[in-house]
Amino acid sequence: MEIAGKVAIITGGASGLGEATVRRLAGMGARVGILDMNEERGRALVAELGESVSFHRADVCAEEPVQRAIDGLLARHGALHVCCNYAGTGNAIRTLGRDGPFPLAEFERVVRINLIGTFNVLRLAAQQMARNEPLDADGARGVIINTASVAAYEGQIGQAAYSASKGGVVGMTLPVARDLAQYGIRVNTIVPGLIDTPLFQGLPEPAITALGRQVLFPQRLGAADEIARLAVAIIENDYLNGECIRLDGGIRMQPR
Repeated sequence: MEIAGKVAIITGGASGLGEATVRRLAGMGARVGILDMNEERGRALVAELGESVSFHRADVCAEEPVQRAIDGLLARHGALHVCCNYAGTGNAIRTLGRDGPFPLAEFERVVRINLIGTFNVLRLAAQQMARNEPLDADGARGVIINTASVAAYEGQIGQAAYSASKGGVVGMTLPVARDLAQYGIRVNTIVPGLIDTPLFQGLPEPAITALGRQVLFPQRLGAADEIARLAVAIIENDYLNGECIRLDGGIRMQPR
């Protein structure tokens, strides 16, 4: 799919991986809707990037606000072709610790945002994409990109909830791609390793360097724009479908 002139919605688009993808797609001529809870940062990006970018405040777990965001994007641009799901959260709690078992509410919170939130947005985005006129001879109508984590495969101590949620994203990639194939909608998942995002802000430089040394090569944290460039490659390559693609420098996470 050619990116110029297309319309994309990006959850978590006000910072980190989402922001990097907003910047790259907008720079390539797409019209982009940022779906995020951080209104201050989202509107600052709109002011910086111009009228091709809009902000829509919504909790990814809530059906009506997400639908309103999609409706707002449609009212502005008339279509929806790309959905990138970056919104997510995590915690570090052992299944059984000194304070007792993992609090169920905390487990549910992470799974709800990372897994249910991702599915909520993609299903509503797919409904609109299916209404598009075919974009090419193959009948392509849209592209959905989800975000998992290497923790889906190699979760560390304290990552039970996070790994379960991201494992769910990996697990639903192929069945959702199969569900949506009849509508000409491709579905893929990016599986990042250690990426330099606001999550790492505040860590001392030696700690960041030590994390980078865990990567096979190159021995550094990944850049958010490297994830954005993979998103671009997925959108542009019409034969890439139903895949979970690791972008991690070859790292295989250890227990801690």
